[in-house]
Amino acid sequence: MRASHTIRGNVFYAQSGGVTAVINASACGVIETARAHPDVIGKVYAGRNGILGALHEELIDTTKETAKSIAGLRQTPAGAFGSCRYKLQSAEDNPKQYQRLLDVFKAHNIRYFFYNGGGDSQDTANKVSQYGAQIGYPLQCIGVPKTVDNDLPFTDCCPGFGSVAKYVAVSTREAALDVASMCETSTKIFVLEVMGRHAGWIAAAGALAQEKSGDAPHIILLPEVPFQKTKFLKKVQQTVNNKGYCVIVVSEGAQYKDGSFLASASASAGGKDAFGHTQLGGVAPLVAAMIHAKFGYKYHWAVADYLQRAARHIASAIDVEQAYALGKAAVEFAVEGKNAVMPTIVRISDRPYRWKIGEAKLSRVANVERKMPKQFISADGFGITAAAKRYLAPLINGEDYPSYKNGLPQYVTLKNILVKQKLPKKW
Repeated sequence: MRASHTIRGNVFYAQSGGVTAVINASACGVIETARAHPDVIGKVYAGRNGILGALHEELIDTTKETAKSIAGLRQTPAGAFGSCRYKLQSAEDNPKQYQRLLDVFKAHNIRYFFYNGGGDSQDTANKVSQYGAQIGYPLQCIGVPKTVDNDLPFTDCCPGFGSVAKYVAVSTREAALDVASMCETSTKIFVLEVMGRHAGWIAAAGALAQEKSGDAPHIILLPEVPFQKTKFLKKVQQTVNNKGYCVIVVSEGAQYKDGSFLASASASAGGKDAFGHTQLGGVAPLVAAMIHAKFGYKYHWAVADYLQRAARHIASAIDVEQAYALGKAAVEFAVEGKNAVMPTIVRISDRPYRWKIGEAKLSRVANVERKMPKQFISADGFGITAAAKRYLAPLINGEDYPSYKNGLPQYVTLKNILVKQKLPKKW
């Protein structure tokens, strides 16, 4: 039921941070649900390149897109409207920035703001909500969760993670079969580097490749477990002696006891992104070289990088379903008059896997990272527990293949027609 104080107006929707295989499914959920509420919602504008679309008054008019094109977003990876890594300062430190946002919102009668992203993005949505209230502008801000890292609090899982987890588990199993078949006379070590700065959820998902005890991956290096070189190399040698080969999944954020990243020694690492995060990468070759220097084993390594988060062709059906549902719920929350909240996934049961929509305040979600709990990490620190597998397994279930043509998946490319600007470009 719609709250009596809900004001009719337009929507500003934007995508933020690293994109995923299913972020556009959330966009689809937002736009299709908004179109179903013409009594409350006028047009849906999408920000060109995230929140920058509002600051630059570059608003994409999604009414120019057909229902078929919008529906096609559900099976299209990456960010259909462009994303960004851009962190708003506080209103006290940069009031002009917030005034610009509100000026653009006022000029285009935007009363609803949906920001689709991770912890930094939820912080942005919360700050904009607070500023709107401060100056007396009726604006409802709803966060739409998204992050392959699966590190947002208060939600059972995050859209984007299930599909990455599926990709990593499948890739680990397939690569392990390859190495096993060649290890007698060739490669004995394979290292797969996956995303995960401070939380090891993605690396942990590699363990889903295991069907029985002793299966690959034989070692998982998590950011939550301080790296000990001697202990690690001993485990590698034992595995090669017993199995003939060793498959390792390492998180890009693997770190020493003092908190320094293993990747810091890599030539690939360096610098910081717009959110102030250290740029990581290159831990796989570093680990492989470490093993080679000690034992002389032939090795191969791979960095999943963008492939893991762009792989819509092997997306988890559960992930797609939840991404859409959270976009839909965001609009329904706004129509009900809610503000400064984020829809969440609430797990009801593991087997069968059942879930429902919940909600959390943006002020509690913003800038909080949820790491792997201790009970999910094996005693030796190189794997995960049965409890972790019970949690992870349902999230990769089901296939939601895109349509194919000439052997390739068919993805939507939108027109992305910009609305005529009403304000000066400089502010």
